[in-house]
Amino acid sequence: MTAHRSDKGPVLPPSLRAWLGLIAALAALMGVVLGVLYSGHGESGTVDRWIVRPTADSVRPPWRSVALALDFWGEPAGSTMLVAAVVTGCLLLRRPRAAVLVVAGTGLAVATTTLVKPLVGRTIHGADNLSYPSGHTAFATALALVVALLVTGRLGLGRTAGTSLVLAAALVAGAAMGWAEVALSAHYPTDVLGGWCTALAVVPATAQLVDRMADRVADAGRSERR
Repeated sequence: MTAHRSDKGPVLPPSLRAWLGLIAALAALMGVVLGVLYSGHGESGTVDRWIVRPTADSVRPPWRSVALALDFWGEPAGSTMLVAAVVTGCLLLRRPRAAVLVVAGTGLAVATTTLVKPLVGRTIHGADNLSYPSGHTAFATALALVVALLVTGRLGLGRTAGTSLVLAAALVAGAAMGWAEVALSAHYPTDVLGGWCTALAVVPATAQLVDRMADRVADAGRSERR
């Protein structure tokens, strides 16, 4: 059995580690810069106004229904169903390590946005609505990243093809959920960018951590059998 088809194989393909490590570092830097720039703000910034001016009725039917449908999958009920479905698929494929990454990667991405929001203190539609970074966008991007990493490893894609797939998946998922959040006036565009950067920074690091922990458990098991 080849390494990329075995659960002993890493969830972060070795061919992608260097590139995704660099991308994660840049994403983290961008997230911090945006957080500092918009710390304590309660209105859209210059970049936000270039893209759209958020209002209570940013989109109308039928696009509002599309935005609401996308938003649902970032809510607790919708996100739980998505994660459960992907985890089930991983277990059916006998990839428990991948199942752990699905839960840990998405969970840590969302948890990071939750912790950062009060630190940044940016609000929308009132002082009680913390907005930076977008948790919905972070979740959608993180889930797409995890699935793309698993597909890359499963198919044994090389550095160029694998990196392209991972970034394309993150861009599509982040753009779709980000559009919905801005269209529903739940976030500013820069909040969405912050959520996207959060997922790009968190998921590769989480994948590497999962690999290290799984390898240690496997090594310990082999030592006991000797």
